[in-house]
Amino acid sequence: MPPEVLISEVGPRDGLQSVQATMPTAAKLRWIDALHAAGLREIEVASFVPAKLLPQMADAAEVVRHALSLPGWTVMALVPNRKGAEAALRAGVQKLTLPVSASQAHSLANVRKTPLEMLDEVRAVLSLRDAIAPQAKVEAGVSTAFGCTLQGAVPEDDVVRLAAALAEAGVDDVGLSDTTGMANPAQVRRLFQRLFAQIGDRTGAAHMHNTRGLGLANCLAAYDVGVRTFDSSLGGLGGCPYAPGASGNVVTEDLVFMFEAMGVSTGVDLARLLAARAPLQQGLPGEPLYGMTPEAGLPKGFAQELQRG
Repeated sequence: MPPEVLISEVGPRDGLQSVQATMPTAAKLRWIDALHAAGLREIEVASFVPAKLLPQMADAAEVVRHALSLPGWTVMALVPNRKGAEAALRAGVQKLTLPVSASQAHSLANVRKTPLEMLDEVRAVLSLRDAIAPQAKVEAGVSTAFGCTLQGAVPEDDVVRLAAALAEAGVDDVGLSDTTGMANPAQVRRLFQRLFAQIGDRTGAAHMHNTRGLGLANCLAAYDVGVRTFDSSLGGLGGCPYAPGASGNVVTEDLVFMFEAMGVSTGVDLARLLAARAPLQQGLPGEPLYGMTPEAGLPKGFAQELQRG
């Protein structure tokens, strides 16, 4: 039976580009091997951006090549524009994700383009994909969908309108990102319901942050209204360097435990997932890792197959 939810691991991209240290390539590959062994079946391994801007991602093509050698999963990369998309597709990336901010201020800070200009960029990426790698998927993530530390409130109508325009442009799915950690469960439920009503099965992932301790609650709210793909980061690494005050992706270990304890299958082996923290810590010595489940351990008698029984 396929898993009931898809956990999309973003640590090797979102997590690593948000820390000061650069993880050596060999350490990245060991970590990615451990994530694969844990049963994760979608992973964002890199972003294709100029190395002078993000030296942590300078080895993106090499990392992609290694990830592609591992069977049975989708290798993703973030690209901010057509140039990055071409490099990613030529490296063999199977799925591209493009951040398109609903906040004008954040969009200009992050990619130096307005949301409308980013729509044109998405169309250019889709044309490129069709020309050189038609089998590759393209997803768009609506950044700052729940609020922006630079702009403040982001009108929900703006978020839904942008998502609808992205779907009309031809992306495979559109997710919503709590880039700045400002979302609450009622807001998450409301916005995803509106998104399903507007674009149906093109509604994509929930990308939540735990900045104010609501990451899991927001994921559960999204699940309750039909979302089945969730972004998270091992050890809670990550944030957004262009959103002051934002920190803390949802911890993969805690997210998987929540769903498995509920009897919702993820396809991820929790024991192996917890073991994947070791190569991460070895590759980034001294970097703090987060997570309540790793600290507390699994409950006595806990077995994933029994939870689903």
